[in-house]
Amino acid sequence: MKKYIIVLVLAIFIGCKQEVKKNGKLQVVTTTTMITDLVKNIVGTKMDVQGLMGAGVDPHLYKASEGDVSKLFNADVIVYNGLHLEGKLEDVFEKMRHQNKKTIAVSDAIDKSTLIGSEYFASNYDPHIWFDITNWEIITKYVVAQLSELDAKNAISYKENGVKYLASLASLKITIAEQINSLPVEKRILVTAHDAFNYFGKAFQFNVVGLQGLSTATEAGVKDVQKMAKFIEEHEVKAIFVESSVPKRTVEALQEAVKAKDKEVVIGGTLYSDALGSAGTEEGTYIGMYTHNVKTIVDSLK
Repeated sequence: MKKYIIVLVLAIFIGCKQEVKKNGKLQVVTTTTMITDLVKNIVGTKMDVQGLMGAGVDPHLYKASEGDVSKLFNADVIVYNGLHLEGKLEDVFEKMRHQNKKTIAVSDAIDKSTLIGSEYFASNYDPHIWFDITNWEIITKYVVAQLSELDAKNAISYKENGVKYLASLASLKITIAEQINSLPVEKRILVTAHDAFNYFGKAFQFNVVGLQGLSTATEAGVKDVQKMAKFIEEHEVKAIFVESSVPKRTVEALQEAVKAKDKEVVIGGTLYSDALGSAGTEEGTYIGMYTHNVKTIVDSLK
């Protein structure tokens, strides 16, 4: 796979010519939907933003198409998560850096001592950093600074937009805390398809348990399902959750395994983990996604 990606990148570098900017705006290519939403909030109409991944797309398994690499080649700046979230794109990013392409890994903004460790990723860190709103605030400031340096003539606009977005995040934190505080700590057990919510759990005292671990590249087996069913029985968990970017079959299998023990657990709803909802919906924004997730979790576990 690595050899294929490198050949694909080289072929496009040789075969493509840099596109002429039609409107004089800088071209930004983003990877995940969360980052696309963030960058759009910062730049407004001052840059053209293209997101590679759409609603429901799993970044762990995402493979670059020829069209994707062409977009990356023609971009003035690439903004991505880092920490090997977009594992299959790492070779592409490396090639871009060697071509002196401006790349921004938003995870570079976060103090490594505050990250959650993980042996599942080459970075040795859990990359789902956006689920701690404080991290997202730090990242917002970092991206504002990086883009302001790149496009100095619009720096004032980016900084003003950044301040507005930070105010929205501060308001979100207050709203979320009020909702979560209505749920007793002993009921804060979050069972999902994979361990995307550890930063959320750390911030709000949830015991987070995922069937597939941190990466969806590994599948849950029968033993994993049985072990989780026993956990649910012992802790009297009322609800479990599917994720929009992960097939729901393993969570449904878990529900059946619990029923086989003459116990009952409901599927409390769909959470947005590695991707936002559809564009144009509330859940298609970071703030709307977070609001939806917390309401779904709290309402189901009460």
